Amino acid sequence: MKLFLHKLFHWEYWPFELVYIPIYFLWAYYALKARTIFFFNACNPTMTNGGFVMDSKMEIYDLIPKQFYPETRFVKEKMPFSEIVSLLENTNITFPLIAKPDIGLRGSAVKKIENIEELKSYHSKANFDYLLQNLIPFENEVGIFYVRFPNEKHGRITGIVAKEFLIVIGDGTSTIEGLVKANPRYEFQLKALEREYGKELKTVLKQGEKKNLVPYGNHARGAKFLDYSHLISPKLTQVIDDMCLQIPEFYFGRMDVMYNTWAELEQGKNFSIVELNGAASEPTHIYDPKHSLFFAWKELARHIRYMFQISVANHKRGFPYLSHKDGMKQYRLHLEQSNKIVNF
Repeated sequence: MKLFLHKLFHWEYWPFELVYIPIYFLWAYYALKARTIFFFNACNPTMTNGGFVMDSKMEIYDLIPKQFYPETRFVKEKMPFSEIVSLLENTNITFPLIAKPDIGLRGSAVKKIENIEELKSYHSKANFDYLLQNLIPFENEVGIFYVRFPNEKHGRITGIVAKEFLIVIGDGTSTIEGLVKANPRYEFQLKALEREYGKELKTVLKQGEKKNLVPYGNHARGAKFLDYSHLISPKLTQVIDDMCLQIPEFYFGRMDVMYNTWAELEQGKNFSIVELNGAASEPTHIYDPKHSLFFAWKELARHIRYMFQISVANHKRGFPYLSHKDGMKQYRLHLEQSNKIVNF
């Protein structure tokens, strides 16, 4: 009941389909203007489906200059495990590392892998293509939303979200499980944490000892999102714009970035892209608990308007929209992929 009431009075936990009801009507309006519900295909022409559905993370990484993201390798579903071992031996990827689906969904099936045995277990269960990636050595993470119209030489940052990981701090008497239950945001993740950590949740942490239970900033995995849009500055905008201009035909999306200090990030130093998301990107700063649902609707509408306008402009430049037949096929593939990952 405690968790039910917490979810009821905090819209950030409401089902996606419920939160987006007004946005569906706005999408329908833009679809009528474009004469297709699949106008997003032209938003980022070098990304599969504009980065909306069925977009390969590896293909997107290949668009980004290598200095901006950690070393990453693609693993084909059902690849012999001996080939994966050989692959790792010929790269600079070391344990612990991150394994994640090549075509993902809100952090599902993303896992920190500590050793070769855990990797073998992950591979045996994965019924999808996935990536192996070095851990990024920086502690802080933000999501930065970037928008540039095709006729513009420079883009802009339209929102920043900071991410607080699911970290518990010991008091010398409580178990990890007890510390998780003390925070409703964390307790929502308890079943997943039990599958992940098992008996380790009964461990008592020393006074002040910290343990990061989910080392990636995903809202669906327990991270707290904070609106840092007030930190948008000319320096940061130039750093992000200079990088994004090196990504062919990229106009709209959110990049998740890990960094050392904010001052270094504004200087373009000691940061790395975790992922780059295209047309399906949310302005995730809306999930700051201080924001109302009306604020969220306003920001969602603003960004979908940007996406529509960019798509129309690119369509006029010769980039096609998806046909209805192809669009529905991609959507069905998306549902199949999502079921695989969610049930991993």
